[in-house]
Amino acid sequence: MTARLYRLIELHQRIDETLRREINRRAPDQLKVVTLKMRKLRIKHLLARLHLRQLGGQRLLLPA
Repeated sequence: MTARLYRLIELHQRIDETLRREINRRAPDQLKVVTLKMRKLRIKHLLARLHLRQLGGQRLLLPA
C-alpha cells in the first residue's frame, strides 16, 4: 500500500466519522452533510483509480 493510498483511506474514514456525527445531531446542517458526502465520494473515486492502477486494471469493488 502506498503512502498516498493510506492517507486517502484515513481521510475517507475521518470524513465518514464527521458525516456520521453531523447526521446524528439534533438539527444537522444539510449543506455540511451534502458537502461531506461529495468529498467522501470524490475520495472514494480517487481510491478506486489508485487501486486500479496498482492492480494493473483488475476490477475493484469498494464498500459504500
